[in-house]
Amino acid sequence: MWLKPEEVMLKNALKLWVTEKSNTYFVLQRRRGYGEEGGGLTGLLVGTLDAVLDSTSKVAPFRILHQTPESQMYWSIACGASREEITKHWDWLLNNVMKTLSVFDSSEDITSFVQGKIRGLIAEEAKDSLFHEEDPDKFRETLMKFETWFGLPEEEKLVTYYSCSYWSGRVPCQGWLYLSTNFLSFYSFLLGSEVKFVIPWDEISKLEKTSTVLLTESIHVSARGEDHYFSMFLHITETFLLMEQLADYAMRRLFDKETFENEPCLADPLQITKRVLETRAHSEQFRAYFRLPRSESLQEVHECVLWLPFSHFNILGKMCISENYVCFASLEGAQCKLIIPLREVVGVDTSGSGNKPLIIFTKGKRALRFSDVRDNDRLMAKLRLASGAVVSPQHSASREISEVSLSKSDSLEDYSEDQQISLKDSIRTVSTEALMTVFHPQDAENLEPKMLKEKMKEQSWNIHFEEYGRGVCMFRTKKTRDLVIRGIPENLRGELWLLFSGAVNDMATHPGYYNELVEESMGTCSLATDEIERDLRRSLPEHPAFQSDTGISALRRVLTAYAYRNPKIGYCQAMNILTSVLLLYAKEEEAFWLLVAVCERMLPDYFNRRIIGALVDQAVFEELIGCHLPQLTAHMADMTFFSSVSLSWFLTLFISVLPIESAVTVVDCFFYEGIKAILQLGLATLDYNMERLLNCKDDAEAVTVLNRFFDNVTNKDSPLPPSVQQAPVLNDGKNSHPKVDISDLIRESYEKYGDIRSEEVESMRCRNRLYVIQTLEGTTKQNVLRVVSQEVKFSAAELEDLYDLFKMEHFLSCYWTLNSPSLKHHDPSQPYLDQYQIDCQQFRVLYNFLSPWSHCANKDALALWTFRLLDENSDYLINFKEFCCALDVMYNGSFTDILKLLFKMHIPPVSTVSDQNDCSVKKSPERAKGKLDIQMYLKQWQDELLKKEESIKNFPRMSQSQFIQFSKTMFNLFHGDPEEELLYRAIANVTRLLLKMEEVGRKLTSPTSPARSMPASPASQGSESGIQDCSEDKAESTSIPSPQKDDEMEWSFAFEQILASLLNEPALVRFFEKHADIKTRLEKVKQTPLKCRVKL
Repeated sequence: MWLKPEEVMLKNALKLWVTEKSNTYFVLQRRRGYGEEGGGLTGLLVGTLDAVLDSTSKVAPFRILHQTPESQMYWSIACGASREEITKHWDWLLNNVMKTLSVFDSSEDITSFVQGKIRGLIAEEAKDSLFHEEDPDKFRETLMKFETWFGLPEEEKLVTYYSCSYWSGRVPCQGWLYLSTNFLSFYSFLLGSEVKFVIPWDEISKLEKTSTVLLTESIHVSARGEDHYFSMFLHITETFLLMEQLADYAMRRLFDKETFENEPCLADPLQITKRVLETRAHSEQFRAYFRLPRSESLQEVHECVLWLPFSHFNILGKMCISENYVCFASLEGAQCKLIIPLREVVGVDTSGSGNKPLIIFTKGKRALRFSDVRDNDRLMAKLRLASGAVVSPQHSASREISEVSLSKSDSLEDYSEDQQISLKDSIRTVSTEALMTVFHPQDAENLEPKMLKEKMKEQSWNIHFEEYGRGVCMFRTKKTRDLVIRGIPENLRGELWLLFSGAVNDMATHPGYYNELVEESMGTCSLATDEIERDLRRSLPEHPAFQSDTGISALRRVLTAYAYRNPKIGYCQAMNILTSVLLLYAKEEEAFWLLVAVCERMLPDYFNRRIIGALVDQAVFEELIGCHLPQLTAHMADMTFFSSVSLSWFLTLFISVLPIESAVTVVDCFFYEGIKAILQLGLATLDYNMERLLNCKDDAEAVTVLNRFFDNVTNKDSPLPPSVQQAPVLNDGKNSHPKVDISDLIRESYEKYGDIRSEEVESMRCRNRLYVIQTLEGTTKQNVLRVVSQEVKFSAAELEDLYDLFKMEHFLSCYWTLNSPSLKHHDPSQPYLDQYQIDCQQFRVLYNFLSPWSHCANKDALALWTFRLLDENSDYLINFKEFCCALDVMYNGSFTDILKLLFKMHIPPVSTVSDQNDCSVKKSPERAKGKLDIQMYLKQWQDELLKKEESIKNFPRMSQSQFIQFSKTMFNLFHGDPEEELLYRAIANVTRLLLKMEEVGRKLTSPTSPARSMPASPASQGSESGIQDCSEDKAESTSIPSPQKDDEMEWSFAFEQILASLLNEPALVRFFEKHADIKTRLEKVKQTPLKCRVKL
């Protein structure tokens, strides 16, 4: 264990301790009398003395001391009861601390650093025990420090914290790394030097474990263009995994709400804990490995032994149990995998032998025996309850027979009579045969060589089924994978695709679901259905199945049903190509569930508007190219070539680039191995064409090389007739590629790159996901800044800072609010300008920080009026362009522009806000189920043009009460100005002049009218009574009493009158044309703690 550093004088201790290992800075010693034969008289005396002491006074037999060459003083830093324990501590010091100490200039700095590091490790171990002991006081104390040091609000959830070293320049500083729901924070105070910073998870673009000469293992964090390195963790793997989960959580919540909505356990950011994140991570790995539905969560894991009847021996592995499945995976890689749905279980029992193995009986009359299961009696009872299973196999057999006999007759029992009729009608509509069976039935008497090979494949699989089982409970072993690599027979392809993808489970647990979807979606009209109709005849147009109404109708039903099921994805290009191939080998309902498995589990985030999943896998592909094909990476000046050329490989699983008879073999491997198979094949393709690619002079030539290669990939064993096969394109003999068989290419991909593990791919996906999302965010930012820079006079640096503040304000309301409205408003599929919008409350905060008029007594009222003026479409949201345009007028506008803004703020805006309390968001036309509302976009465009042609002559006149409020605002603006008195007199003169002009004008129009009494000076009136809530569009109340009304009309002013009067006062012109610097305010906002910003 690590010890609090204490001074040790070796002069008096040499007789009691023996040095076993030493280096420049550390000494490992053993106490005499331990671990030695003989030991002499001294060893005997020391051993006797230690033996007679009570347990609280005994000395550990091993210890580690810290020393420096320039000092005679030693410090005890660790002790151990065994050689293994102390050696573990010694190795940790060598790997994590030794190399670092050489960077310090003095022995005092070295000793101070080592002591701080050891104290941090002790606190780390105490923290781990703290969670087990549930010491709320200790954690509360840590939480208070966290809030005090970083200025975060109380709502920020601290998940955990770790002792570590942060590298600031050449010298590390020992401190604490705090991981909370939305931020990564670090604090260190050593030798009078404080290091403190906060990084939002949503700004991190790179998170990885690295190793350098000085740092054996460290965590590298890149954010805002800066690199941060943390090292010397007690448990670096645990720390890194938790950081990955928190970063992924933040990214999904803030940038990818479509997938996040399927994570109910993470809905409330205030409930996130270390345990919740670890449980979620384990469940995700469990579902991905066994291809289970998203609703499943890992509940129990038991180490056990499974009896393999086909090889007659036991294999060690882990039993994983969820709500509806019992799964097993061997510890020796992919040697054996087993999935047992509880719906298939008919009996659970324990054997009478000594170790009482757990036996599970399934409907296939199979008994699966698990030995050495911990607490198997409780587990047996749980499985019986969950599956409704009986005890003995005899009962299970009878139950199976009864279920089979009733399955067909009772399949529609749960439906009402009307539902049964509609279901039967839809079943007649839905195709119940695979298209390949209809258009190319196999001739059993055909004895051609290709058909004989196909029958041999079928025979191999039938033998495999006899030994390993058939159906969902089949043992999946290396032999299964070898058969898949060779190619699945045409007759078994649909069945095995369903099995390996996990779609068989979805279909079994949702009987009748597809037929209902087809019936509900028929006749619907949306943007998705329009796109589907456009692409129907572009899907495998050369195949006879899709030259007929049968294939086209089936494709239409599947794609429309899926778009109806998942409107967030709807329909994306490439889905039609994939679905066409699925329909060739699977029945229509089976093809639908295969599409669900691909889009929602196997290729997550591929088929949405931003195709984030495909971009992530392309980044993984580039990383693998750099690792396995470095010479190709060195030759290519720009790695984006691989992204552009490989996008269709990932989106269509090579179907769009390979002949159909070869592509289906790739799909076989994909359904068994997942994305790993596509990555391997991509590497093998580049490797095969390495020499030609290295000789290419540009990207176009490289693309031509790859296209010619794909045209010449064949499948010599394919039994498909020539009318279906896609013949290779003939090339000139000089540059033609040799024919390549797809089986050889796939086999080569497994031989060369089969060591790529699925776990590594998932880790790389997680790492590159941060980079991809931040790259997309960077693109959004640059496009927005480019558009806005044409409308305002702010510098590029000022605009960038404004954008960052605007985006941060958008996220601040998302961080600590359950079901935040801002979070719901964020839609990455929207145009760049509309992706981030803020509401009235958020605008008020930014207005108070940035507006040059924020010193006014009625600043909240000004903020509200400005927001209403900008919110022309009355959706209670404004975008960044609107926000910047308002600030630009305040800071860079001319006298006339500023007066226009103030004038319009005090009259009903051009687009008024109706009186309502409902602040719901106006839906975008794309989200509606009807057709795209083109008229709405045309109207918005027309309004934009009219806005640019705005003329002051079109402004309405300002009424009496509005002018009084306008005058009051002007007085408030002048408060605190050096020329305050002069400005007050100037505005009073303007007011008197306007009133006289109005009185003269009224006499000229109505000479018999009696003279009106003059109203009191606005300066003498009361102040604004308060800002109304932004969700209510009521007239602003004021305590200014209006003049007595009689039968005559109230006076009013035109904008030209007010402008002309104000121009006569030089003091007013100087005030509004005085330059204001926004940089100072921007810097002040950056230094303001988040806690203060949230309170506003």
